[in-house]
Amino acid sequence: MKRVSGWLAVLAAAAGIGCPAFAQQTSWPPPAEADWTDHWGGDKGQAFSLLTGITTANVGRLGLAWSLDLPDEHRGLEATPVVVDGVIYFTGSASRVHAVDAVSGRMLWTFDPEVWEDPRDSMQFNHAVNRGPAYAFGKVYVGTIDGRLIALDAKTGKLVWSANTAQGNTSGGSPLMGQPEVQVTITGSPLAFRDKVMIGQGGGDQGIRGYVSAYDARSGKLAWRFYVAPGSPEDNASDPTMAFAAKTWSGEYWKTGTGGGPWHGLTYDPEFNQVYIGTGNGGPWNVHARSQGDGDNLFLASIVALDADTGSYRWHYQVNPRESWDFKATSNMILATIEIDGKPRKVLMQAPTNGFFYVLDRETGTLVNEPRKIGKVTWATRIDLKTGRPLEAPGIRFENGPVSFWPSPWGVHNWQTMSYSPRTGLAYIPTMQAGMGYAPLAGSGWLDLKLGIEDPDEGKGWLLAWDPVKQKEKWRVKHDTLYNGGTMVTAGGLVFRGTAGGLFAAYDADSGERLWSFNAGVGVMAAPVTYAAGSHQQISILAGYGGGVEARFANALGWKYGVHPRRLLTFKLDGAARLPPTPGPDFSFNPVDDPGLGIDEAQAKDGGAIYGLRCAMCHGGGVKASGGN
Repeated sequence: MKRVSGWLAVLAAAAGIGCPAFAQQTSWPPPAEADWTDHWGGDKGQAFSLLTGITTANVGRLGLAWSLDLPDEHRGLEATPVVVDGVIYFTGSASRVHAVDAVSGRMLWTFDPEVWEDPRDSMQFNHAVNRGPAYAFGKVYVGTIDGRLIALDAKTGKLVWSANTAQGNTSGGSPLMGQPEVQVTITGSPLAFRDKVMIGQGGGDQGIRGYVSAYDARSGKLAWRFYVAPGSPEDNASDPTMAFAAKTWSGEYWKTGTGGGPWHGLTYDPEFNQVYIGTGNGGPWNVHARSQGDGDNLFLASIVALDADTGSYRWHYQVNPRESWDFKATSNMILATIEIDGKPRKVLMQAPTNGFFYVLDRETGTLVNEPRKIGKVTWATRIDLKTGRPLEAPGIRFENGPVSFWPSPWGVHNWQTMSYSPRTGLAYIPTMQAGMGYAPLAGSGWLDLKLGIEDPDEGKGWLLAWDPVKQKEKWRVKHDTLYNGGTMVTAGGLVFRGTAGGLFAAYDADSGERLWSFNAGVGVMAAPVTYAAGSHQQISILAGYGGGVEARFANALGWKYGVHPRRLLTFKLDGAARLPPTPGPDFSFNPVDDPGLGIDEAQAKDGGAIYGLRCAMCHGGGVKASGGN
């Protein structure tokens, strides 16, 4: 006889069930908690599960239920799956979509959107990662790397509708790259809310004017669109919000590029019927090239609240006015009710790349307490509670020449999922430390970037438990690797996360003690999910390192495409499955040695310039640094 503990026991007692096996407990789990219904696990964005089948007392019994090795065409896996009615839906490389039976691990269907058919030059620039699907009305929604939002029948994987998110876009192409065609790409997860599904897009680094689009979830018809940055005076004339934003820009900014693409953090708030978008960095990065003179450049690097029905502006909070360093607010946003100064406050919490932790009032967008640093941060001394503005360190805008500071554009926290437990009152944040040197490149809007600032903790990562009320660290766990996976927390008192080194582990949510671990056989970037499958609580995670920024580190860690399988791993109590044989890290380097291979010096020089412009940020300062990744 299996014992029932925690709130499962309360539910069982309320139903008069006693202690039969889980398979006979028709009341467990409650329908609202059985699944992982969206990217963040629910409408509060907390990446928190009420399931308590796996706890601090029994997590040592956690074992592999099954594993599924994925086809070789998959490279970097960043997706958080959604799980509905016993089926796991997830995305992989090149926006491919899969459905897998959660009990057996059997592949049910696969959909390939064939993004390779897109002829645009931008497809050669972007990494084909995807951060996962959304689910609603029996459909699976996915944003594709070539800028489409598609809806698939959840049972069959058949295409229901497809929307070109660049259609109707008034921003044109990429001013910064001198390309007339629209360069919209999508790597983030859509947000399904009420009768709509919303998606943002990337391309801010190329100067594209960022926006989010909301579509009717059933038909795919465009419902509304909100632009992150103003357009030309003609574009702004009929839009009061954009006319207001344009007052914070200078010069002919619509010709040089604006940026701001909200490529990841999207959250719905049913209590206020509003959606929150986290916006991206400016493009060009250098504000002097992007917007002459003074001005905050709204709504770059901001959290913006919109009416969920109409997309109309309600409020904003800008974390980096006049952004100049690839800082962005695209990290996930968490909704909660916490007690501040003895009063309950409905808040939004975010840890954007700039290294501070923000707690905002969800109704007004104002700070409820002073943001604090969650890692090494030297670009600013603090955030002023009254004005909400940062007190910047001298010289960080390159006015006195090259400058170095922390963090780098990767941030103290980036896109990897931060979670929050209402039980502990703590946020669990994947953090890292890397500084960066900046210098303007004459005659362009680009910056010369240099890594390698000396510090004992440079290149390290942490799992940080943060108290948002006290704005204070509770505990942290150090990792030797920099760019690790996202987090998930449960009512069973556990925090789960994977690392770039291939360790998937469970930690005590109160103390940070590591209670269980598993060698995934390859690095992990994604966040795990938990759900009920049959008679068990299960935990699933995608393992597969590489892609964008991660490609810079993959070779140093020994992870290689075609050598180390990309996998979906699933765990349950007393799971006894074993991984297929997996090679260990491979640090070999096999350069091409062909005496007949001639090198055209002029082409090599041009290629080096293109590599430095488009590739070096992710792959490193030299072709060898890419390591075949």
